[in-house]
Amino acid sequence: MIYSIAIDGPAGAGKSTIAKAVAQKLQYIYVDTGAMYRAIAIYFIKNKVDSSDEDAINKACENVNITIEYLDGEQQVILNGENITSILRNEEVGKIASKTSVYAKVRNKLVELQRELARTTDVIMDGRDIGTTVLPHANVKIYLTASVEARASRRFKELEEKGECPNFDVIKNDIENRDYQDMNRENSPLRQSDDAVLVDSSEIDLNETIDTIIKIINENL
Repeated sequence: MIYSIAIDGPAGAGKSTIAKAVAQKLQYIYVDTGAMYRAIAIYFIKNKVDSSDEDAINKACENVNITIEYLDGEQQVILNGENITSILRNEEVGKIASKTSVYAKVRNKLVELQRELARTTDVIMDGRDIGTTVLPHANVKIYLTASVEARASRRFKELEEKGECPNFDVIKNDIENRDYQDMNRENSPLRQSDDAVLVDSSEIDLNETIDTIIKIINENL
């Protein structure tokens, strides 16, 4: 039997890091759907497509091809033949991805690929609407969240460790804005699925969060 695990939640909740760790422990394929939205955002940025022009976005989608490959066990995202994994986490890319993910054409293009992966292998996917829209019949659904303050603090520390000089208030405001945008978009807004298990990581560390989610998965499967 093929199993699918859906992990949803707001920006900065650590979904990608945690989903990747859980997938490795359970020997599942990790599909970072957020990376796919970031990949298409990179195409828009490189080709100077206005993120507020839906017609231009729709037309540009026709020229985008995104595939996922694995190198030494690590997911690599390929955009039109180019490996763009190293620039996926750029702040501008994240903002454009959040803006353009509201368009139906963008979502439909990527959802088709995501569902095909889930039909053929055991997968863990994380994103904003995996359990509600992409994989509504996933075997286990997790809604991973944390307070705005906790998410902003983690992002602040991450940027500091990279040698940058971040502004906490700017990061916090950005997270709040992205939460509002994701929760109020017309197409597939961010929300907790009725059958999802809530995991709040505000007061627990990374390893505790991973262990908690693995326990939930094992109990439900």
